Amino acid sequence: MTDRANDPAFIYFPTNYRWSMGLLLCLSAAPSGGAEIDEINRIGRALKDKVGDDNAWLEEWARMGDIVEARGRDAEKKGHKLTAAGCLMRAAHYYQIGERFLQHGPRSAAIYKKAVKSFADGATMLNRPRIESVEVPYGDKTLPALFVHPAPEAAGGKPAPAMVFFDGFDITKEIQYFKGVPELAARGIACLIVDGPGNGESVRFRNLPLIAETEKYGTAAYEYLASRKEVDPKRIGVMAISLGGYYAPRAASLEPRYACCIAWGAQWDYYETWRHRFELLDSGKLPSLSVPPEHLMWVFGVKTRDAAMKILEGFRLDGIVQKMRCPFLLVHGEGDEQIPLAVAQKCFDAVGSKQKLLKVFTREEGGFHHCQVDNVTIGTNFMWNWAADVLKPGT
Repeated sequence: MTDRANDPAFIYFPTNYRWSMGLLLCLSAAPSGGAEIDEINRIGRALKDKVGDDNAWLEEWARMGDIVEARGRDAEKKGHKLTAAGCLMRAAHYYQIGERFLQHGPRSAAIYKKAVKSFADGATMLNRPRIESVEVPYGDKTLPALFVHPAPEAAGGKPAPAMVFFDGFDITKEIQYFKGVPELAARGIACLIVDGPGNGESVRFRNLPLIAETEKYGTAAYEYLASRKEVDPKRIGVMAISLGGYYAPRAASLEPRYACCIAWGAQWDYYETWRHRFELLDSGKLPSLSVPPEHLMWVFGVKTRDAAMKILEGFRLDGIVQKMRCPFLLVHGEGDEQIPLAVAQKCFDAVGSKQKLLKVFTREEGGFHHCQVDNVTIGTNFMWNWAADVLKPGT
């Protein structure tokens, strides 16, 4: 574990990795409109003497969400739509940051539904970027998604390139919007942010557990985008964050129509990752986890560890990523405590693409924690510039 005394990141709860990363997850959304530092600090101060109490975590974030949402609803009534949009979307972020540790709690479903509605209502009032709530056909069901339109002047009046953006292990489409997506759209690249199986609304309200075969919904997302007149079907890429370092590379390796792939955080053998984590837990040690370990069983829709481990046997990239042919970018933090840098190197070495790049962010430059949670913009600037160079918006 990183020496907290020498950690340059903003570690609000030094004795609790999960809580510190949760607060950073929200705070790092400030550049994209997902957080206000004073509001976050008020939540943090209220929780200082309650570290580890996930019920208190939920209630404090929900309380601030209610305050900010009420401010947005008042602005909406007065006709101040941009103020309303900012408040409602930020409130949605607070609700979901609070709910992420207690997805099974008695108040979780109501708070999550409130978050989805608050974000969607705010998005309709936002001038730029333009955001649509859409449904992606997926077998006999659909996947909830956000389609973020590219900036018209950057797109140059032509069908634009696009990125499919899948969630991670415990992230949602609303949270991911605040991870720099407005800046991607400003470059003339559309973005389809999808709650795939096991994530967001799909696991909470649609009975779609996490599956290993990400190419199934990867193909569904590609075909949805390819059907839209605003999008150039030959310039659609795929990316995902954290555990999405498994989702996106597998999808790009087995769905050859993808024009590029970004893994925001590496994966290689997720079975081995959890075998090690459970070994630590059984010995009384606490691994660096972003959510409680019970989340694993919940996203798979199973009751036991053994059942979850059986499913995890399919979550391995060896033999898959060797098939990838599109340009590939892997972004990883040197000090990532959840997934060691050696895992990133192993995955990168195996990828079959001729055009591939591994970017490691160091302690000195920032962004060295998991998925650059300590400095999101340094990560998104690098990824979006790479995507623009590959997909060439405006041409």
